[in-house]
Amino acid sequence: MLIEIAAAAAPKAANPYGLMEALEQGGVIAWTVFIILCGMSVGTFYILFTKLIEQQKVINQSKKVRATFWRAASLKEGSAKLEKNSAYKQLVDDGIAAQEQHSKLTDPVEAHDWLHGSLARSEAAINSKLGGGLAFLATVGATSPFIGLFGTVIGIYRALIKIGAAGQASIDAVAGPVGEALIMTALGLAVAVPAVLAYNFLQRRNKSIAEGLSAFSTDLLGYLVSGGAVKPVGSAAPAPVAKPATAAATKA
Repeated sequence: MLIEIAAAAAPKAANPYGLMEALEQGGVIAWTVFIILCGMSVGTFYILFTKLIEQQKVINQSKKVRATFWRAASLKEGSAKLEKNSAYKQLVDDGIAAQEQHSKLTDPVEAHDWLHGSLARSEAAINSKLGGGLAFLATVGATSPFIGLFGTVIGIYRALIKIGAAGQASIDAVAGPVGEALIMTALGLAVAVPAVLAYNFLQRRNKSIAEGLSAFSTDLLGYLVSGGAVKPVGSAAPAPVAKPATAAATKA
């Protein structure tokens, strides 16, 4: 009974093949690889969440444009209803500015070409801003497995050195370096997979947003070159509902 109690009270032996032990055995190279992969992982999730917030703002702005913008009496009035610094407000303001600048040109240029070029430039700037950070995700997804593989190669190399020094391939001699090598491979894959998934997911959302911006830009161009006569289908204000005639009016 006393032996069982003493055995239960005794602390458990530390695991000699854990992550920290593998990093300690790997030395400077293992720690460097680990820190680089951790930095890549933190950057991946930071970009993922910040881009999701940024994209959702543009999506919400698109819903507001469809609901209220085209019902305004003029572009300036519609622009005032949009959120400050929003992507759609930028397109509208750039379109209005291009329309005002066209009359000041000394070299004759078609109004359609001038406005189309100005709106396309504004649209490209918005898409470029939305795509910021995606290059980092693509780089992480492509390079992190190789960074982990570098740590794997160093771990295998250390295992071979231990085998050569011991003169035999005993488990005790190679378990530490081989475990370190496998951990580095797993870390590289654990960083790469979320980065690739985040890149593809954000890229698909950006494509959907870009299609919405392009459609709005086309509608805006039609409105500008037609002097407000052309609007998207379904954007007109609903006609007032006629009140039913009263009994007194019927008798009269």
